[in-house]
Amino acid sequence: MVKLKKRLRVLYRGRSHAAVRFRYGLIAFDVVTILFFIATAHIEHGLGLVGLSALVGVVIAVDLAARLWIDPDPWALLKRIYSIADVLVVLSLLLDPFLAGNLAFLRILRLLRLIHSYHLVRDLRRDSRFFSAHEDAVIAAINLFVFVFVTATAVLVFFIDSTSTPTPYIDALYFTVATLTTTGYGDVTLDTAVGKLFSVFIMAVGVALFVRLAQTLFHPQKVKHTCKDCGLLRHDLDAVHCKHCGSLIKIRTLGVE
Repeated sequence: MVKLKKRLRVLYRGRSHAAVRFRYGLIAFDVVTILFFIATAHIEHGLGLVGLSALVGVVIAVDLAARLWIDPDPWALLKRIYSIADVLVVLSLLLDPFLAGNLAFLRILRLLRLIHSYHLVRDLRRDSRFFSAHEDAVIAAINLFVFVFVTATAVLVFFIDSTSTPTPYIDALYFTVATLTTTGYGDVTLDTAVGKLFSVFIMAVGVALFVRLAQTLFHPQKVKHTCKDCGLLRHDLDAVHCKHCGSLIKIRTLGVE
């Protein structure tokens, strides 16, 4: 067991080619599961889909158990938001046969798997040069992606009558994006008071996230410049001293506009 634990620690935290490939495999699995949950959000769950959901749940549970086992403080790790999200996702997957009728809305918990994308940020920051060079933009895009699909699933579960349209999830996604961008075509609307308040929430939060993404693309808040004394890489645009060690830094700028 000691050798297995050591091997897992190397795979999850090491810098060898095998460890990096292993972590990228986990990232690919996370992306596939997120797409799977989005694609099956509105599909009737038969025996095959229930079995596949249970299999995915087992894999996620094994991954979480491995992370907890090798962590020096497993209780602290378990309290983190993405670990709690994974526990809820696993429960929703393993209990899938019982999520029928009035309990079907609990499948929305699977979209909490999107929160795991923030955990992937740490691995990407360590392993990917492209990500480290565009971190702010990628995180802003993840924020917007998570918000759009979690909100669309909430609209689908609580506001869209799946019997009145052949494409309920597409309608929910269409409504979410149209509301977020304040386009407001009016062909898909939420007529109840709660639905109208939820629309206001989508507009307020969605526009803020969209603006933040545009900001990171066209006017980054951080600039990359390596401090010669401590090695800190990211600094404010107008920084004169390193926030980490206080050393004088000279960042190339275009001057005041």
